[in-house]
Amino acid sequence: MKLRVRHELRYNYSAMVSLEPHTLYLYPRIYPHQRLLDYQLSIDPVPGKQVLNVDSEGNVQQLVYINAQTDSLVIRADMEVESDLYNAYDFVLFPFETQRIPFNYTDADRKLLEPYLERSAVTTLIEQYARQIASEAKWQTVPFLSHLCTTIRNNFVYETRREGAATSAEMTLINRKGSCRDYAVLYIAACRSIGLAARFVSGYLYGNPQQEHELHAWAEVYLPGAGWRGFDPTEGSVVINHHVSLAASFFHDRLAPVAGIFRGTARSTMTATVSITGAE
Repeated sequence: MKLRVRHELRYNYSAMVSLEPHTLYLYPRIYPHQRLLDYQLSIDPVPGKQVLNVDSEGNVQQLVYINAQTDSLVIRADMEVESDLYNAYDFVLFPFETQRIPFNYTDADRKLLEPYLERSAVTTLIEQYARQIASEAKWQTVPFLSHLCTTIRNNFVYETRREGAATSAEMTLINRKGSCRDYAVLYIAACRSIGLAARFVSGYLYGNPQQEHELHAWAEVYLPGAGWRGFDPTEGSVVINHHVSLAASFFHDRLAPVAGIFRGTARSTMTATVSITGAE
């Protein structure tokens, strides 16, 4: 399947401003089953310098330096990705004892995964919830991850919220409602409470009309023998060929598509549009 994404962000300022360097996470993070066919980034005003690099978590990061004063900033990313249909469960957890939770990562993996095991968002309520799901899944690792996904999908009320920070995992659990990023934050906290390394992912989803016009979010869990595997509690399913990842991080608030500040006394407004099309 070929997926085409256009993501445009438009900033308007009430007076002329100077722009500080801006950080962009608008370049797809390609996985083994995907290939990047085309990528175009346009920025107005044209940057004096543009740097493409890899950040500390392996994401493609773009830094732009705009020298001229301006009363607007328009950033548009166009990308085309070819995404193969594949069996997301085609793996074997190894060592075999990792097929049941809780388990211990190897010393080397634990050191590398330490940030993604951090339990700051884990509360007693989150831990009780995760243990209930684990018990229903008979403490089997993959069934737990799948059951957690479908339980959030089926028992929570989805709400669209395009702006603002994610709600805390505990509040999402208490309220039984949230946006895709709220679901992802809850999923991550539940996984970490059981001792599974998990991280936040931002990107796009094709095939869900609610998600095809905005940025999407889901979670990834590190499984010995399988590596990082995506789970989407908004969809209630494992991540397959309809997802396009932009970036993954321990920090759910770090992955804004565009981040930067301006200098001046102006007021600012921002509009964002996303369109996703697919073809077999």
